[in-house]
Amino acid sequence: MTNNESETAGSSRASSGASASSAAKVEITDKVRVLCLHGYRQDADSFKNKLGSFRKFAEPSAEPVEQQRSWWANKDDGTFKGTNKSGPAYGFQESLRVVEEAWKSQGPFQGLLGFSQGACFVGLICGLAKKKLTSIRPEFAVLSSGFISGSLVHMSAYEERITIPTLHVYGLSDEIIPKDMSESLAAHFKNVEVLEHSGGHYFPATAQQKQTYINFFQDRLQEYLEHLELQQSSNASFIDSAEQDEGAVTDANDAEVAAVTAAAGSGMDDSD
Repeated sequence: MTNNESETAGSSRASSGASASSAAKVEITDKVRVLCLHGYRQDADSFKNKLGSFRKFAEPSAEPVEQQRSWWANKDDGTFKGTNKSGPAYGFQESLRVVEEAWKSQGPFQGLLGFSQGACFVGLICGLAKKKLTSIRPEFAVLSSGFISGSLVHMSAYEERITIPTLHVYGLSDEIIPKDMSESLAAHFKNVEVLEHSGGHYFPATAQQKQTYINFFQDRLQEYLEHLELQQSSNASFIDSAEQDEGAVTDANDAEVAAVTAAAGSGMDDSD
């Protein structure tokens, strides 16, 4: 379901060509946008409340947008338990399609954020994106109280280590998802930052964690803007090259017309 209360990122447009009529345009936002996936038995509103302080910390550089759904069940009774191994994944494909649609219809997004089962889901999406098995292409991810899915159908998603930047957050006294489970998930990523807190199973957003979040999102924003600048420069170079090619073709056509005209004139002189 769509969260209609999500903010709209401010944006400006920059021309990448020589003229307004022919220039390709790239949208540059002053925030990275993050699609957020809540935990088991939560919904978008409750997760938004849990992210209250975090949203304030992240706001200068990032815009969280919550997505609502219970993601999948890994027990035959239709429930979910993070420590369950070798179980099913009832409803996973349907949830993946929901998130893919949100990524497309509510975007553009640059990153993913998940808590608990939502963080497990984010890890799976990153693995599927690596294999090009989903239309979602996250550029970074935040995983809080995350873990590796024990469902057999998900094992292939962990075959390759993920290279995008990730921030892994977990509590040292978490009894629902112990820290070693979150550490095992983090080991499947290469570009990793870790934020430990002394608490349990919750998304920490106190002054102690503030600077870590700010630094992470500011770095991602800088990378995003640099990428857009390169894309903008590439588009401008392509347009300039196309205009030069068009000019060369025009010059060649003019020369050919002049040559034909000269030849025709020479033939008329001979007939006289």
